[in-house]
Amino acid sequence: MKRRNFLQKIPVIAGAPLLLNNIPVQLMADSAPLFQAAANSTNDRVLVIVQLHGGNDGLNCLIPINQYNLYYNRRANVAIPDFGARKFITLDNRLEDQQQIGLHPDMIGLKQLYDNGRVNLVQSVSYQNNNQSHFRGRDVWFMGGSYNDYFGSGWAGRYLDQIFPNYPQNYPNNEMPDPLALEIGNDVSLVFHRDNGIPVSVSIQNPEQFFEQVQELKGFQDKEGIDPRGVPPTNIENTFYGKELRWILDLENKTDTYAEQLKRRYAQGANSGTVYPALYPYGASNSRNPLAPQLRLVARLLSGGIKTKVFLVRIGGFDTHARQVEAYDSTMGSHAALMYHTTQAMKAFQDDLKALGLEDRVLTITTSEFGRRIDSNASYGTDHGVAAPMFIVGKYVNPGVIGNSPDMNVRSGSVPMQFDYRQVLTAVLRDWLGASETELRNTLFGDYLSSALPVIWNGQITSNEGFFHERTRLDDCFPNPAIDKTSFVFYLNAPEKVVLRLVNQQGAVVQTVVNETLDKGRHQVQADLSRLPAGTYLYSFETSGHKATKKLLIAR
Repeated sequence: MKRRNFLQKIPVIAGAPLLLNNIPVQLMADSAPLFQAAANSTNDRVLVIVQLHGGNDGLNCLIPINQYNLYYNRRANVAIPDFGARKFITLDNRLEDQQQIGLHPDMIGLKQLYDNGRVNLVQSVSYQNNNQSHFRGRDVWFMGGSYNDYFGSGWAGRYLDQIFPNYPQNYPNNEMPDPLALEIGNDVSLVFHRDNGIPVSVSIQNPEQFFEQVQELKGFQDKEGIDPRGVPPTNIENTFYGKELRWILDLENKTDTYAEQLKRRYAQGANSGTVYPALYPYGASNSRNPLAPQLRLVARLLSGGIKTKVFLVRIGGFDTHARQVEAYDSTMGSHAALMYHTTQAMKAFQDDLKALGLEDRVLTITTSEFGRRIDSNASYGTDHGVAAPMFIVGKYVNPGVIGNSPDMNVRSGSVPMQFDYRQVLTAVLRDWLGASETELRNTLFGDYLSSALPVIWNGQITSNEGFFHERTRLDDCFPNPAIDKTSFVFYLNAPEKVVLRLVNQQGAVVQTVVNETLDKGRHQVQADLSRLPAGTYLYSFETSGHKATKKLLIAR
């Protein structure tokens, strides 16, 4: 592509998204530290940020069961009921009373992820003196500062820029041929800005046309021997103009390369047979799922070998001042559809990653600029508030709930903050992406090193067996040794398909004791052993998220 062709099209390209399979994607080419971190980091972990655009109503996501009467009284026209076919879903009956949560009935996807040990829920996240402005709120979350800070950079760009400076020289290269940060949507978010950088987006129509679209940009043709680089015949290299022009010219070269590379990654990738939800099944309100195709695209690019480190996806519609619920049914309406779209898409994404063998590498977090008020309004909606929950999803999260249910007695009307959002982000950078203390201090997260929340299991990649043992587990059978019969005892945290088998020493199944879906709670099942010869056997217990095997001795 000719340089002047590119320069003439800069106004079109710079403000427009790139489209992958008709999904707009912002290519954050100026997020140099992100590219270089991918090339040099000691891990291949990926962070996916899901932005809930508009201010999510956390109280209708995570219903405070222990204060249900107060919750209902303050928002009776939008409250999720505690009875009936669409009552709230009890999250986890093993939580302490002050942490007992009911999920919106359309959040079954999150419940399934939680029961599989894939979710950490952080209650009441915000920042001090949140002024409840959409624009200011998003800026604060993305810049990684306080209410009175006005940084020109974002936390992701600032964190990595200190370690991997000097972009765009030598990038892309053989070790890092891909853009590090891909943003799906029409905006260029502050989160990827560097102090000295300008974020860039490239507009191309679909994966199959990445390279062709860039090559076909129309404009002037260069003339041989006349100012081929478009640089004035004076020394401007160290001036502001010179730096800006150098950035534009370097971006041109990268646009060609990244367009071709993204086309290649998309073609090399494939999704598993996982079905992503397309429509909201319970009504026409916001019926099409806007998040599912974005996450499906991320999974496909990852399966194609892309080394991109940070993805940002969005789902909007959370500014629910009116008709958050339907007047005839508080469990239906726009917010219900959003809860379904978000949690079902995240569940499908996690299932897809697992089927593709990528689950070990990906952590997903949600953000929203603020929450909604405790009291509903007369328009069957909720107004701007302060704090809202964050969902942290992945194989290696520390499963459970951090924080208590919000206090429903507060007079201010807003859910008060329990945790600063930087307590979560510090943990994500340190415990997932591997940031050092020095790096975090230079990212301006130093004040949160001692209070970072344990959202990643023990700060390292280990097992979450303890979570399952407390909630879904197989106890010892009795009697053991047994003669003619024994009883198997197990616990379920939620209704589950259970398979319990007896296996001999040759590995053959000699008896299927249980093969059905059972309710949550304690179960005791007696097995007849009279037809089995004496000897040593194994009994295996399996649910969707838990496996266990123990020994049984049959004596005669």
